[in-house]
Formats: sequence, C-alpha cells, structure tokens
Amino acid sequence: MVRDTPARGGNQLAYYVLLALRSFRRNRMLTALMVLTIALGIGTSMTTLTVMHVLSGNPIPQKSAQLFRVRMNVFPDHHFHASDDTPDNFTRRDVETLLHDARADRQAAMSAGSLVVISAQGDPLNLEARYTGADFFPMFDVPMRYGHAWSRDDDASRARVAVISSELNEQLFGGKDSVGQTLQVGNQSLRVVGVLGDWDMNPRFYDLSNNQFGDSEQVFMPLSTEMDMKLSTSGNTNCWDNTSNMQAADAPCLWLQYWVELDSAAKVSAYRQYLGNYIALQQHAGRFSHPGEIELQDVMQWLDFKGVVPSDVRLQMWLALGFLGICLLNTVGLLLAKFLRRSSELGVRRALGASRRAIFMQCLVEAGVVGLAGGVFGLALAGIGIVLVRHQPTNYSAYIHMDLRMLLATFALALASSLLAGLLPAWRAMNVAPAVAIKSN
Repeated sequence: MVRDTPARGGNQLAYYVLLALRSFRRNRMLTALMVLTIALGIGTSMTTLTVMHVLSGNPIPQKSAQLFRVRMNVFPDHHFHASDDTPDNFTRRDVETLLHDARADRQAAMSAGSLVVISAQGDPLNLEARYTGADFFPMFDVPMRYGHAWSRDDDASRARVAVISSELNEQLFGGKDSVGQTLQVGNQSLRVVGVLGDWDMNPRFYDLSNNQFGDSEQVFMPLSTEMDMKLSTSGNTNCWDNTSNMQAADAPCLWLQYWVELDSAAKVSAYRQYLGNYIALQQHAGRFSHPGEIELQDVMQWLDFKGVVPSDVRLQMWLALGFLGICLLNTVGLLLAKFLRRSSELGVRRALGASRRAIFMQCLVEAGVVGLAGGVFGLALAGIGIVLVRHQPTNYSAYIHMDLRMLLATFALALASSLLAGLLPAWRAMNVAPAVAIKSN
C-alpha cells in the first residue's frame, strides 16, 4: 500500500503549505472571506493597540526607575482637606530648602513659562520656556548638539544664560554653532551656552500639566535667573492667601515641580525618610498640624497616576479586541465548514497512511497561512486606521505611529489568532473516520 508520508522537518511544512495553496484555489470565495474576516479583526485591534503602545510607552526606559516626582502636602490647616490628593507642586520656600539640602543624587525644580525673543530682523517670537536647574539635563539625558548646559554655579549666581532647541537655533542662527550668541528678551539678554540635540520626550512626563505631548521647549534657562528677571510662568498654581507676587520667597503658593534622581532602593528609602523628617520639622515649627502626606513616584507610576492614557482609549482597545474575538469565532465556523467539506479528501489521506497528527498539522498550517494573509491585509487596514487617528483633534494624535515592534506584533497576532481559531476545526478534521469519509464520497 502506498503511504502518505511526506518528508519531515522543513520539507514537511512546505508540503502542508502546498496543500493549503491548492485548497485555496479550489475554494477562493471561502478563502477570501476568511482572510477578510481576520484582516478586519487585526486591523481594528492593531490600530487601538498601537495607540496604547505609544501612550503607555516608557519615555525614558534607561532610567525611569531612578527618576522620582516628589509631592507633599504643606497646606496650612485651614486649607487642608483629608480627601484631597497630595498637591503636585511646591512652594518656593520648600523647593529652596530641598535644593540646599541636596539629599538626592540629582534634583531639579522647574516651571514652564513663555518669553518673547526679538530676532535679528526685529520680529518678536513668542517661545515656550523651561525654567529649571543645571541637574535637569543629566537627569533626563538631554543630548547637546553644541556647547553644554549651564552649571550649578550659574544657578547660584543667577547667570543670564540659556540653552536653546535645535529648531530655534535653525530659525535664529541658521543652524550653525550659536554658543556665545545673545538672545534678546525684551530689554534684557541671555547668552547661549548650549544647543539641544535631537530630543523627543513624549509623553513629556517631566511636566504633564503643560502639554502632555509635543515638542520640547525652545528655551531653557536657570530658574533663579527667571525669578531675577521676573518672567512669566505657566502651569498649575494654588495659592491659599492673597499675594501680589506668587514667586516671592515666602509666597503662600504652590507653583514649582520637583524631581529627584535616586539610583538605588536604599537611597529611595533614605530620601523618603528625609522627607518625613522635613515634614516633622515643619509641624514642630507650627506651620501645620495635619499629617503632611508624602508621595515619591517613579516615571511610570507618575504617568499612571496622571492618567496619560485616556480612559476612552482603553475602552476602544477592549472593544477592538472584542471585535477581534467575534472575527475569530466567525473564522472558526468558516474553517470548520471548509475542513468538513473536505472529509472525503482527508479520509483518503488517512487511508493512504497519513496519521491523525499529520491531518491535524495540515489543517493547522492551512489556518496559519490564512492568518498570515489576513495579517498582510490587516496591516494595511491598521495603517489606514492610524492615518485617521493622526487626523483626530487630540494632543497626542500627531505622535501615533507604528514602529517595528508593532509591525511584528501585527503578524504575530494574526498568526496566533488564526492558529487558535484553527484548533477546533483541525481537531474535528483529524477525527474523521477514513472508511466513513470514503464511503460517503
């Protein structure tokens, strides 16, 4: 008796693929319907998964576990509510004390702002600014194209210095090395000491209150210099008493963000203890009597706490995955109908010596080929979906893109889904009795 025994290994897989292609040619409409069903499920799910991937990605994976947003409640008792979240920002008084104590490896206070720079042609340019300290640049791994960041001594001396973005450098100085050039800010001036390299920090975790997604600021300058020049700031501000100057040393206002870098669990524990001691000192001084909550959150904890991934995006993802599940159920039915329609063919193969395992693998490979084809078309649909997302009026839409990881995930999901859908039909097909199948033929 002639036995159905194809070669093993790669040749066996090629043989099963060949059988699948022959089957597709005989049932083109059914095959097209299965491919389209999988493509629709893959396209919708990969569109939403790509959005989730971008929004929930780690913006600084090399040190996200070492950077911490510091928060604590220093409200006076008459402004304290136990049910409120710990405030995001600090008073100038507290920031200057923490900076002076310098208990972290690095620390940076900051605020966003805007300033008007006069170009060489006399045109006013309204620019986004970041007022911070010298540690900001090494903390957040900010690359430099020309020059360098300012020093801690510049912070202390309120030096009139600035680091500018590559885009502003191109606009003002034609892209050449502009270190030593002057920025005219109203009737005051700043000396350029550095130009940023390519730095695309999205989401902008270091200041989520001022545009969670977008290009970096165009001008960076010392926070101490900003206060000396009396420039305008922006962001969340919370004052509990009337004041004419929220930036004054003892102003009753929360307006400064504070980040620290701690490179070990022991240092994190020690810094948390330091903050606890600081709160105790403030209570002892009669500043407030409430507990003074303390929060120390690393980058990913901070992003999760601030809800950078919108709830509607999460809902869309689950709905898309549910739709993919419905597509798979339809694919199961189509595969089941397709394999059972070929019962006589599979029965002949069994009669010629093919094992149940061989029949199972043949059917599973056929389902996998359908899945890969669906993945190709699903990728095209996902591309269309991403284009549509990029045209939505959201602050993150322009940054949605499919990288290599998501490209590979598209085919992995398509293959895994089709193989999962093919398990039941393949199992039913391998259990077809050869005698009954041949007789029914």
